[in-house]
Amino acid sequence: MDIGILGGTFDPIHSGHLAMAEEARLKLGLGRVLFIPAGQPWLKVDRDITPAAYRVEIVKRAIAANPYFELSTTEVDRPGPSYTIDTITILHRQLGAETRFFFLLGWDSFAELPQWKEATKLIQLCRLVAVPRQDFNPPDLKALETSIPGITQNVIWLDMPPIDISSSDIRKRVAQGQSIHHLVPEEVEKYIEEQKLYR
Repeated sequence: MDIGILGGTFDPIHSGHLAMAEEARLKLGLGRVLFIPAGQPWLKVDRDITPAAYRVEIVKRAIAANPYFELSTTEVDRPGPSYTIDTITILHRQLGAETRFFFLLGWDSFAELPQWKEATKLIQLCRLVAVPRQDFNPPDLKALETSIPGITQNVIWLDMPPIDISSSDIRKRVAQGQSIHHLVPEEVEKYIEEQKLYR
């Protein structure tokens, strides 16, 4: 089976994440998409992150209506920093070698790939799906090729309108008492309100 993987801090997950996952599912013919909230994102050690239990619940509520979407707590269940290579290795073990993984990431994340743990090994374990992000240029694969040999052959360009929603903007809006109604699913909006998150 072909499976999409969408990892992230999801603080909070938003409508852009869901649109990206659904677009990839349909265009790449994926059997399902796994949403994987990060435990301790090693690239974000310098900022406060909402405890994992809240972020997991937010994802659970956001994807409940889509039968092709599934939550995986692979990263929050294990201690220490979350590295994508470790997660993909675990998923390969769990789901079998015949499963093909398609790892979705925004254009902005591509620039950071050379800093990722074992990036060269990562592209051997999954295909990378490049998703347009508003205000970011497409990844410069020629430059990335020097630090991650083979990446050029391993990228799929997802053709969709750029995503113009960010979790940081949502947190800011909540803190300022502004509406996030059009930015997150209704269940997520309700949960953020109930738990008084991001105030």
